[in-house]
This record gives sequence, structure tokens and C-alpha cells, in this order.
Amino acid sequence: MADPVKVDIWSDVACPWCYIGKRKFEEGARRFGGDVEVEYHSFELSPDTPVDFDGSAADFLAGHKRIPRDQVDQMLDRVIGIASEVGLEYDYESLQHTNTIKAHQLLHYAKSKGRQLDMKERLLKAYFVDGRHVGRIEDLADLAAEIGFDRADVVRSLESDEFLSAVKADQAQAIAYGIQGVPFFVIDGKYGVSGAQDAQVFAEALTQVAAENATVA
Repeated sequence: MADPVKVDIWSDVACPWCYIGKRKFEEGARRFGGDVEVEYHSFELSPDTPVDFDGSAADFLAGHKRIPRDQVDQMLDRVIGIASEVGLEYDYESLQHTNTIKAHQLLHYAKSKGRQLDMKERLLKAYFVDGRHVGRIEDLADLAAEIGFDRADVVRSLESDEFLSAVKADQAQAIAYGIQGVPFFVIDGKYGVSGAQDAQVFAEALTQVAAENATVA
């Protein structure tokens, strides 16, 4: 049996292209057909965002990023359309913009329990589709409990910053790799794919790496 192809993905819960890229990568992996091992890593697009931001996602982009409001509206309409093409129904009217540092800690907690991929999917859906808050400890604990985690233990972990050092290590590795935007996919530790590429791009990259590994073996 060939070893699985390892894919490390730098991503932020509050990144619309990361959810789109996740779906496209999943389709690419399906087309590839071989074993793929996925691990998510932390990347904060806007670490200065308050936990309880008073306003909409459009308000944040217009105010904090200094993008003209009509341009913001066009950007959001475009991303909503692209999301729908991969089966995601983004709801920017209900989206609660927030800081994601605690969500990243929760993903490391979930990884320690062997459930990182489940938690990543739940957080992205909660943020972009369900209009749930993903910045506060109590809300994150509720989301974790929904997929079977011990709520009290999640609260303990997040309140103690148990995995904050792991989040910072991910961010330091991103800097070392020169990653400036997400999603960013590192395949087998040697090939980088930036952005929400078409599924076929991922399928071909995985196929190439698997073939190279088979030749070496």
C-alpha cells in the first residue's frame, strides 16, 4: 500500500475563499482517488479584529480595509456566486464578523482528539452559512458539543489558552514558507498551491506527487 499524500493547509475560519478552496480541494482529492492525509494550520487574516465587532462584514471591509462600499458590495456578490457554484450558500446578512484566535485554538484541540476535519467544517459552516458566532468561548464550546466534544473540557482548554502556542507555531511556519494569503496548500512538504484553485489543479498535483513517491519507493 502506498503511503497517503500529506497535505498541509493554511487557512482562516473567517476566509470565504478558504471554504470555497476546501470544497474544490475535496473534489480534487476525490478525482485523484488515492489516500490523502489532510492537516489544517492556523492563519489569521485580521488578527486586530475585535471579538464583538459592531457591524456587518461589509462594514468591516469598508471601514477597516478602507475599500469603497460599492466595491465591497460587488466583492461580496462575486464571492457568494462562486460559493454557490461549489454548493455553499453564504449568508453575509447574518454573518457575525469576529476575531478567530479562539477558533484556531479549538481546531488544535480537535486535532488532539483526532477530529480536526470535522471541527473545521463545522466552524466554516457556522460562520458563513449559519450566522453563528465563532469568536467567543461559550459559542465555540456549543459548536464543539454539537459534533460530540465534551463542552466543559472545550471551555477549559480555550480559557487556559492550552493550544495558543500551537497556533503561533503554525503562524511562524507560514512566515517561514512565505505564505501571505490563504488558503495555501503544501503538498508532501515540497509543493505549494495558492488559492482556491480548480479541482483539477489539485487532482493533478496529488497525482504527480503520488507518482513521484512511487518512483522513489
